[in-house]
Amino acid sequence: MLDRILIGVAVASLVCAQMMSSGARAADEAKYPNLKGEWNTINPRFGGQAIKYDPTKAWGLAQQAPLTPEYRKVLEDSMADQAKGGLGNYPTARCLPGGMPRIMASPRMEYVVTPDTTYILGNAEMRRIFTDGRDWPDPSKVLPTYAGYSIGKWVATKGDGNYDLLEVETRGPFEGPRSYDASGLPLHFDNQSTFKELFHLDQNDPNLLHDEITVFDHALTRPWSVDKTYRRSRNPHPFFGQTFCTEGNNQVVIGKENYFLSAEGLLMPAKKDQPAPDLRYFQKK
Repeated sequence: MLDRILIGVAVASLVCAQMMSSGARAADEAKYPNLKGEWNTINPRFGGQAIKYDPTKAWGLAQQAPLTPEYRKVLEDSMADQAKGGLGNYPTARCLPGGMPRIMASPRMEYVVTPDTTYILGNAEMRRIFTDGRDWPDPSKVLPTYAGYSIGKWVATKGDGNYDLLEVETRGPFEGPRSYDASGLPLHFDNQSTFKELFHLDQNDPNLLHDEITVFDHALTRPWSVDKTYRRSRNPHPFFGQTFCTEGNNQVVIGKENYFLSAEGLLMPAKKDQPAPDLRYFQKK
């Protein structure tokens, strides 16, 4: 009889603990803004590429990036090379990750908010924003990545205890090279960029998300700020697919030259009068 009583007390205590834990989690979750669902990037094409840093302007030179003369020439050379069939300064065409800040132009995103970390999941890349109060690590002990290392802080700007603003800073070391968009709009080749962001829902529309992002980079004459916006999908059960650049990519980079894979599976030149790659390790028939 005593055993049954003890078991009953133990079960009741466990149930009570689980209910208290669930209640605490629900109360804690209520402090954060509702970022659930699929967020679609608002990035008008303006007759060209959809993926660009400033969504209010067309891509390439039309972005009016405050580039130094040296890096404006990098952009001009990139677009000239692309006009001839090359890749220019666009490493993502080789299936390298886009990294920051290009990752924030991903067509579809999902935000997963926890007290310690906010995750931003794109089509093929992911960001972790640490909000657990940690300090910046020693850069020499951090593995370089395309997305960088992000530390954030949730802020309750209205004084009601509910968070409505996420302040984020992202530092290197970065893996590179990286560019803002497919035109090859460059970040500095030293990969020492810094990014500061303010994430918040629109005051008049809870289904509109803002990412006010500022780039600090040695290829710029001044910090470059834009307001990137995202619309929440109306689908209550969105399908989060995956996209991999390697699927169906016909670009073949050998050494420093880019070639093209034809529908027949044959290597083709990407530019007029482009020499063939070095075939010294292949026997000629």
